[in-house]
This record gives sequence, C-alpha cells and structure tokens, in this order.
Amino acid sequence: MRTLITGTSQGIGKALAQIFLDNGHEVIGFDRQDAGITHERYTHFCLDVRGDLPEITDVEILINNAGGGIAIKETADLSVEEIDKTIKLNLNSVIYGSRAFADMMKEAKTGTVINVSSVCARHCWPGWSVYAAAKAGVLNFSKGFYVEMQPYNVRVTCVIPASASTGLQSACGIGETYDALMIEDIADTVMYVCNLPQRATVEDVTVWGIGQVVNPL
Repeated sequence: MRTLITGTSQGIGKALAQIFLDNGHEVIGFDRQDAGITHERYTHFCLDVRGDLPEITDVEILINNAGGGIAIKETADLSVEEIDKTIKLNLNSVIYGSRAFADMMKEAKTGTVINVSSVCARHCWPGWSVYAAAKAGVLNFSKGFYVEMQPYNVRVTCVIPASASTGLQSACGIGETYDALMIEDIADTVMYVCNLPQRATVEDVTVWGIGQVVNPL
C-alpha cells in the first residue's frame, strides 16, 4: 500500500513514516528537510507543501500532517508575515494536499485521507489564537471534504492530538514541554483509523495525554 505523509522530518510525521514502514507500506515523505530515514520503501521529496505538489500516482493513504507554531504570541504582537505563514503552513497545506490527490482517489473509488489538527482547534490558550484558527479550519475543512469524497468511497478523518513532546514548542521559542503523550501514541491512532475496514470511517478523534489539564473557555 502506498502512503504519502507531509511533514516527515521530525515529530509526529517522522513517527508516522516509521509506523507505516513497519507495517509494510511504501511511504512517500514530503518535507523541506530530509527525515534521515533510510529504508528501501521510503522516498523523500524535498519541497514546500505550502505550494503546488508533484503528481504521485497510486496514493492510497494521504496524511496531511505538516504544521508548526511559527510564532506563538498574542494577536496584537504578531506581524502580518507571521500570521500569513501560520495560516499557510497549518491550513493551506492541508487543503492543497487534499486537492492534489482528490481526483486520483475519486477515480480509484477508494482511499483514506487523514488531516492532523490540534486540540487548539477546540480549546483556547493565550498566544495560540492564530494557530488555533488555522487548526480549527483543518477540522472543519475535513468535515466538508468528507462530504465531497464520501460518494466515491473515500474516507476523510481529522486526528486531533493534544500536547506532546513534538519539538513544536521549542521551535516557536517558548520552551519544550515533556508530556505523557508520545508521538508514537498519535501515530498508533492514525494507523488504527487507517486499518479499519473500508466500510467504516471515523469523523474525528482526539488523543489526550492522561496528565494534561484543560480549562476550556
């Protein structure tokens, strides 16, 4: 089975690439950086998923995972460039990826699309507002895209991870957290969804670390 994953250089994406390879899939990775994965069934494309994507044939599973915090600040402190980069990386890339492979899956009348969002799509923390807006867009886009693809027997699921030690926080300059939730737990959840029989689909699934405290607005 051929699986395409965006954002494979680190964190959740790299864990996803590994678990799908371990389960016998041919894996194609899209990322601006090399994931450092050496496997006969892994192919890396060095590219920016915020733009046009190359045509790859026979993709049966698409995982739109690429994302990042860019800048975690209160909205008034963000530059226009930081806002645009956050939306493009976290939302536009998901839409572009889905668009690129929709016709292929429609023609095949089968396929699975997993869009990776964040609990920020449903809960609020200071400084995460723009990132949260993008991730909420991923959740709602997934619902609409599922309705479009359902007549063609294509499944669309939104996976919503809670805080995990992915490197996102340190990349944003706010310090890393060390959470109970592991990136492998999120990868296991994605694999579970993909392994369901074609007759079954999951609309969305949230994966929490047991120790995370949430005080939602």
